[in-house]
Amino acid sequence: MLKAEYKTRGPVPQDVIEAVEFELPAVAAGQALVKVLAAPINPSDVLTLTGEYGMLPPLPAIGGNEGVGEVLEVAADVTGLKPGQTVLLPVGCGTWRTHLIAEAKQLIPLPSADPQQLAMLTVNPPTAYLMLRDFVDLQPGDWVIQNAANSGVGSYLIQLAKIRGLKTINVVRRDSAVAAVQAEGGDVVLVDGPDLAKRVREATGGTPVKLGIDAVGGASTDHLAASLAEGGVLVNYGRMSGEPCQVNPGSFVFRDVTLKGFWLARWFRQATPQQQMQLFGELIQLIASGKLKARIAATYDISRIKEAVAAAAGGERNGKIVLVP
Repeated sequence: MLKAEYKTRGPVPQDVIEAVEFELPAVAAGQALVKVLAAPINPSDVLTLTGEYGMLPPLPAIGGNEGVGEVLEVAADVTGLKPGQTVLLPVGCGTWRTHLIAEAKQLIPLPSADPQQLAMLTVNPPTAYLMLRDFVDLQPGDWVIQNAANSGVGSYLIQLAKIRGLKTINVVRRDSAVAAVQAEGGDVVLVDGPDLAKRVREATGGTPVKLGIDAVGGASTDHLAASLAEGGVLVNYGRMSGEPCQVNPGSFVFRDVTLKGFWLARWFRQATPQQQMQLFGELIQLIASGKLKARIAATYDISRIKEAVAAAAGGERNGKIVLVP
């Protein structure tokens, strides 16, 4: 058995993580032994390794916040689970390993579908879904603008917007990313720059853009704010540029643009179990039916965790890095 463990944090994430052999105890009452089938590497995982994320586990720790597995064994008192079932792993349980023991009540049975797609269920799809749903009352035909459109969340947002009949303006930071976002169904794809607002107005024919989604920070936040209609809402959920959000005060003062933040962990803390299950139920159906899926750039096993983290931390890729232990 292998696990990807880190005992310290540092600026180069792949330098602090390593594959380590380990053994598990016997399955106790109420527990299940699970073989991990797939676990993605998200930007939040990389920021956790560098010490820059908003919630850091005590050290030493096992990487990985989401994934799916196959039940291998259950305790005699466990009902509702059986060997062979595919299950959603508990959020934040350290999924970058080949096997784990979990409380059976924390494992969510999943339908038969691609485990690599199901493994990405708990972070990016709900982030995209909730940002589209909770900040602006959008109607079919409305426009939404987002940067980091070639990211995992960006991809899901394009697909979810199409399901709702919304149109997307998708901003990327390099020319080489344009084609992939267009192929994914982005209605308008633009390379970021100081004149973004002008090009947005040209692309939409001046139709108001009510909602902006910012994952980059820095000057890109200002470019999105300038592209929004009067009274528009800009939601920030990341800082891929490594810089704080920058916005010309004129967007706030003269056009009543609002800047808000979104953190999925906060939503989960505040949501009721019923709200969480309703959200996951809808997303599971969309993923299992193939209506919602992510690009996968590459897969790695745990023994290559340093390469995998380096690939995930790099910017020149189109798709998610997934561990397949």
